[in-house]
Amino acid sequence: ILGCKLQGIDIIDAQTFYENITGKLMIEEINPSWFIFSDGFHVTPFMRFYKRIFDIVFSSLGLLFLLPAFPLISLAIKLDSPGPIIFKQLRVGRDGERFRLYKFRTMRQDAEEKSGAVWAQEQDPRVTRVGRFLRKTRLDETSQLFNVLRGDMSFIGPRPERPEFVSVLNKHISYYDNRHCVKPGVTGWAQVKYPYGASEDDALEKLRYDLYYIKNY
Repeated sequence: ILGCKLQGIDIIDAQTFYENITGKLMIEEINPSWFIFSDGFHVTPFMRFYKRIFDIVFSSLGLLFLLPAFPLISLAIKLDSPGPIIFKQLRVGRDGERFRLYKFRTMRQDAEEKSGAVWAQEQDPRVTRVGRFLRKTRLDETSQLFNVLRGDMSFIGPRPERPEFVSVLNKHISYYDNRHCVKPGVTGWAQVKYPYGASEDDALEKLRYDLYYIKNY
């Protein structure tokens, strides 16, 4: 291998090869020094600044464009089931700061009254009829543009998770807390590359994509 290197052939390690082929990181085989000395993970203040400008401009345009649809969505939710139109929930943002995330309500008002915090399933029986349509079209997420405008979130980034789940996942999954070094997003690389997740195994798989995104920020 050294002979190949001295002849000008590029040599890469297994973790980098896995990353190049799959678009995600091999977390189980990575040690802290790989993060420190690998190319990437350069999230500079200037990069944060121009990303924030992007977020302000496009969240404003998005809200302006969607404003006529908001009353119709609100009316449909109100006629379909009792409860508030906007659902507010604590999520974990950048540097572990908590914030209230806004979504159009898609579940029954008493969805977690008996069970407490549980993972949402793709075919969740707690979801209302209108809620199924909103989830399928992703219209329930559009109210998060207010979170982007406020600075709680960005357009692109790891999806924000609930504090109850974060505390558990931090204990069970290596490097999970590193995803909080950037602002969470309305959508992200993990959402594009991986289907709906509702377990710790899914959280691990999504973390591979989230850390890949942060590495190549």
